[in-house]
Amino acid sequence: MRTFLIIWLGQFASLLGSEMTNFAITIWAWEVTGQATPLSFILAVTQVPRLLISLFAGIWVDRFNRKYLMLLGDTVAGLSTVALLALFLTDNLQIWHLYVSGAVNGLFGYLQGLAHSASISLIVPAQHYARASAFESLQMSGSYVVAPALAGTIYAITGLSGILTIDLITFGIAIASLSLASIPQPTAPPHHAAAADTVFHQLTFGIHYLRNHPSLMTLLLFFLISNLIDSASFSILPAMVLARSGDDSTVLGMLFSFFGAGGLLGGLTLSIWGGPKRRIHGVLIAGAVWKVGLMVLALAQQTSVKIGTALVSGFCSPFPSSCSQAIWRAKVEPAFQGRVFATRFLLTQLATPLGAAIAGPLADYVFEPTMQPGGKLTPILGGTFGTGLGAGMALQMSIFALLGIVVAVGGYGIKQLVTVDNAPSPPLAN
Repeated sequence: MRTFLIIWLGQFASLLGSEMTNFAITIWAWEVTGQATPLSFILAVTQVPRLLISLFAGIWVDRFNRKYLMLLGDTVAGLSTVALLALFLTDNLQIWHLYVSGAVNGLFGYLQGLAHSASISLIVPAQHYARASAFESLQMSGSYVVAPALAGTIYAITGLSGILTIDLITFGIAIASLSLASIPQPTAPPHHAAAADTVFHQLTFGIHYLRNHPSLMTLLLFFLISNLIDSASFSILPAMVLARSGDDSTVLGMLFSFFGAGGLLGGLTLSIWGGPKRRIHGVLIAGAVWKVGLMVLALAQQTSVKIGTALVSGFCSPFPSSCSQAIWRAKVEPAFQGRVFATRFLLTQLATPLGAAIAGPLADYVFEPTMQPGGKLTPILGGTFGTGLGAGMALQMSIFALLGIVVAVGGYGIKQLVTVDNAPSPPLAN
């Protein structure tokens, strides 16, 4: 475990710095523009490159030196942070710079993460696989708990420059740890087909396989719709919280820290309990509760209510994806999981940048104007959502959350979805 722990510590530092920067950039973009659109577009442009290279990245990771790919990812991310810091210190930083930085970091970060994930089985002995997975889960959850609160406090003191400087230091730690580690390469398999043919076959194989299993296709479509709603809701949440808290970064940091703490507790609960016997209940019920939490966040005015809701919503957040993953692993033969799961990722994650792209403009140009004093919806809904900055975003998030509740509860009326646990495994695909 020595090599794994060296890399783990460096990557944890890097992830912590990156999450702090993401949080600080969100606050800075809101302070500069006062609009939700830039915040949602940053999320969209970060996700799109990952989708574009998702089918190619596996080939690159299997073909090239994985240590060099990981170093490349951290180095590019570090250079991106250097560029942002230089632009900020010279008063030249603009919103479009964040879009470029987000796209670059999204692409190389995905490649770096995939190379790291694929290297674990070569670094860690088989008897320590479970322990390594637990450490990785702790890495993600820990960064999501610590980074927002830490960044919110430091940002209030130093501003964006202090956060970017810390991020640079963490990248240095990550690169140093990788340089010290020895990462073996897998034995290259014989190539029976060209890379382009392999990618084309992978994509068409997954679609063909899903057509042979209507229940899995229905589950995929459910998550496509659910991801669209989640993205459209969550991408404007930071702007709404900042607008209704007087741009208090500490409140936003505390809220997201409780989201992370709830997610950590939910993940631990799942690891001990194992989840419901009928996995689809974990998908639909927890998904509905998560959406109810978003509605409460939109309606709540007291910080204590928001924090409590964030904790409960965060607790429910791991259940839909974990239970869904259990269904897919049980229903798809191990020999086909790589190709089928790649198709699933590509199709379901298409909704994430789409939801983020539409959420910002809807907030700035449709819902916010109607909930300002004298707005069209103020006489009807002003008593519930309030008026002024943030009220329109609260209304918008409530509408999307309500749609999500309808989709989750309505899932019980779709036979192919409800019976996905008991559906027979699909026939072997050709």
